[in-house]
Amino acid sequence: MLRTRRTVTAKVYKEPSTDDDPINSSGSEEETEEWRPEEKTGGRGRKKKDETAEKKPVSKRAAKPKEPKPKAERKPRAPRTRKVKESVKNAKGQVQGNADLQQDVSLPQVRVKEERQSISMDKVLSTNAITHEEPSSSTQFCAVKKEEHVDDFTFDEHVQKRQKTTSAPQGKAVNWKSANTLREELQMYWDPIQVLAEKSGVEQWVCSNIAQLLRKENTIPFIVRYRKDLINHMDADAVRDVQLVFEELCSVAKKSQSITQTLKKEGCLTSELEKALKNCKSADELEHVYAPYRKGSKLSKAQRAKQLGLEPAALALLQSPQTLNLCSWIQPNIEGASTLEEVATGVEQILADVIAKDSETLTYIRSQCDKSDVTIQSAVSKTALKEQQQADQKGKPKDISNFSLYSSFRCSVQRIQHHQMLAINRGENLKILSVKVNIPDWVKADFCRWCVNVRWRPQGFARPELMKILNSAIEDSYKRRLVPLLSRGYRTKLTTSAEKESVAMFVRNLRQRLLVCPVRGCVLMGVDPGYRHGCKLAILSPTSQILHTDVVYLHGSGRNREADKLRHLMLKHSCQTVVIGNGTACRETESFFADLIKSGFFKPLDVSYCITNEAGASIYSVSPEAVKEMPDLDPNLRSAVSIGRRVQDPLAELVKIDPKHIGIGTYQ
Repeated sequence: MLRTRRTVTAKVYKEPSTDDDPINSSGSEEETEEWRPEEKTGGRGRKKKDETAEKKPVSKRAAKPKEPKPKAERKPRAPRTRKVKESVKNAKGQVQGNADLQQDVSLPQVRVKEERQSISMDKVLSTNAITHEEPSSSTQFCAVKKEEHVDDFTFDEHVQKRQKTTSAPQGKAVNWKSANTLREELQMYWDPIQVLAEKSGVEQWVCSNIAQLLRKENTIPFIVRYRKDLINHMDADAVRDVQLVFEELCSVAKKSQSITQTLKKEGCLTSELEKALKNCKSADELEHVYAPYRKGSKLSKAQRAKQLGLEPAALALLQSPQTLNLCSWIQPNIEGASTLEEVATGVEQILADVIAKDSETLTYIRSQCDKSDVTIQSAVSKTALKEQQQADQKGKPKDISNFSLYSSFRCSVQRIQHHQMLAINRGENLKILSVKVNIPDWVKADFCRWCVNVRWRPQGFARPELMKILNSAIEDSYKRRLVPLLSRGYRTKLTTSAEKESVAMFVRNLRQRLLVCPVRGCVLMGVDPGYRHGCKLAILSPTSQILHTDVVYLHGSGRNREADKLRHLMLKHSCQTVVIGNGTACRETESFFADLIKSGFFKPLDVSYCITNEAGASIYSVSPEAVKEMPDLDPNLRSAVSIGRRVQDPLAELVKIDPKHIGIGTYQ
């Protein structure tokens, strides 16, 4: 819609001319009046009436009856003509005045009714700009007002959309009000967002947003669909992985709090133990710290040494070794501290326990292991070899050939396959294989050197016998405490990754199996092959209705008779597709049908065959669902029906079977 030019309208009144008026008779300038609305004065401008003023009485006159006037005949009105002479600019640049214009205008001597004249504002403005004079009397009634710009909607302009901006642009974290309360709720000495980013491999600001959204009870579909900018457009699987890691950290924090409360009630909680518990970032580390204090477990060597009162001596070796004298800590009447060797051993056990529980030490040893080539090794266990020898004598040897590939297996933890890890775990559970994690020797040498020179360096001069105790404590801590902890960590990480991949592979295979293109609109024959009990047949209609079931023996002496029977059934039901299960006698049955089709035995029918997976058909044939669906059929014939329907509609048939019986996935 285009904007039209604005115009101003005015009312013109023309008075009738009389003989007594010389101005009107001489054709002088016409009188024009500008119509304006009556000014209304507000309440403030009104004069208040004097309350003391006296009211004048008004006398009423009697109304006289009006006499009807005779109607006069109307005279025809002469046509109006108006001549207007425009002002013309002369050669000198002057414009003729209004007097000339008024003299050339001839007006009729009759009363003119009220009319409206439209005058273009652009024309008036252009005329005034050229003449640089005041407008004529005919245009003085219109006051020129500067037009203000108004944002009107027009179709030729593009409509501007107001896009909703997010509170967190990409690459930045939301300033959540409760973000700082997460660490306070967990009551741990490490930053949960930083640890979550390290374990999940996701940017820290994304982890912060996901953690806060999950704490506000937002679901994964809602986060992925409507909070894309907060999670850096991650897919649902990646968000679920972050959620699992976050839930694991929360469970570790809750377990640490419960263990702390338990030890506090038992009176075993110390400041060092509480610090070690709150520095744990995984369940393995927490179990490593809490194992000596668990009910029913034996006291560790460090705990027994602490009960003997040797803990101050161990701390003095690190803080002020020049003043330490181990001979003064000998207690002749107490077992474990009666000699100098026993005192040195107790101090060594306490130092080894302190080193193994230090968070900085654990971080350093893990970083060194990540830089090295850590391997996992498997071999036949001694228990399996002993049982095999005993079984050979009894005539029933134990079968360990299933794990022959892993009887002498060695691979890096960074390159081992998922199915290999599952097979090793399965062999270990059956007590056939023994598994070991090997850490290079240079890691041990570097760790001992770092502990002596950097982390656990004595704060003062230490005599050689004291340095020998410190070196022995570091080696004992590495061999007896740290290596098992690192091995459990690697095994747990590899097993978790392998199980996750096996589930993902199962999902991919199941999806491909369920979404196989169905064969619709044809009659087909499902065949469950067999030797002794024969081949079970089931002819199905295009809508999977059972038309006929039978048993034929195709691998015996009566093959020709059974072939004629097959030809009769296929011609009777116009069956042109044969579906063969891939079980026992599958290849022989396939060869039998291939020879008949090649020789044109089923003419005029154009018969073809296919082989399908029959995994789970036998289990389904005796399931409650199959009995309810086909109560009058033999279980062997039900399997033939299931094989045929798997080709007609795989999705509708396979959903009746338990997924673990379909025969897909990494079965290790």
